[in-house]
Amino acid sequence: MFGKLFGRGEGGAPADPYALAAPRKRTHGVYRLRALGDTRVLALVEAADAGDWSAVKEALAPFDLGRDHLVLDELADLDGVQDWIGRAVEEDKEDRATALLISGARHISWGWEARTSARAKDVSEDQWRVFHERLQLAEEQLFEAAELRPEWVTPWRRLLTSGRGMSLGPAVNDTRFDAAVRRDPLDLEVHIERISQLQPRWSGEPGQALAFARKAFSGAPDGHRIGCAIPMAHIEDWVESDRYDRLDTPQIQGELREAAQRSILHPGYERRPGWQHDFSIFALALALSNEGVVASRVFHELDGAFTSWPWIYMTEPEKTYARFRRHV
Repeated sequence: MFGKLFGRGEGGAPADPYALAAPRKRTHGVYRLRALGDTRVLALVEAADAGDWSAVKEALAPFDLGRDHLVLDELADLDGVQDWIGRAVEEDKEDRATALLISGARHISWGWEARTSARAKDVSEDQWRVFHERLQLAEEQLFEAAELRPEWVTPWRRLLTSGRGMSLGPAVNDTRFDAAVRRDPLDLEVHIERISQLQPRWSGEPGQALAFARKAFSGAPDGHRIGCAIPMAHIEDWVESDRYDRLDTPQIQGELREAAQRSILHPGYERRPGWQHDFSIFALALALSNEGVVASRVFHELDGAFTSWPWIYMTEPEKTYARFRRHV
């Protein structure tokens, strides 16, 4: 049974023809997930790294970049994309919307790289200037992409990120969130952006994000990945708290357990490229809550695959993941 869960069929043969083989060499049984664990995504990343726009478009064929947030993330976080994507925006009239989307997403990530994760008071004036310049360009490009392809949800998720970074205020962010959920009422990444915006550090109220996540999940069908909104809201609450054991209560453990069983552990859950990101959200929340039943299964199915999100919230992300994995 476990072979099938890990993408291996009978006799050890790969059940998923596009699954990247996990490396044999690991550190404490842990390895960094590469290209969402998918050979097609790896081809896309390699084409983008080479600056080959034609090859990028060819590699995008199996995916819907207007909805596949995790695939877009791979391009947005790839250093060097900003050096050539502008030419594609200017020269490729047929696929201009795709080029605009990739460029806008990359400029947001590139902007945050300039700002860094430092506290606002520790960010220099020059860092703020570069940050806002890049986010402003991203906004212009994402709005144009959204106008060219009104059915796409990915531009609106990115506009939620840039709106938060530029402190555009609740009214703007509410409008953008409404635009996103009109296109996909249960889009997980859009809801995670909203959960961040509802935290007190972004002018939200205590408990507001968790109530929002619960409402979103309550009406979702079994097996839907929107269930990840529950552990993400708890993780955000933990970040806001000054208590390490903030999640260590029977009530929270029970809620996380039920959410996992109704979403990522439900037979109806679809394992798409990057499914490990969904499991990682649950893994961190379950570990922080000291839950002892479902956590072991979630970590077991991850099989040592490490994703930076959401472990980036921890001081030593990869070491913390390895420690929690050993513990459960």
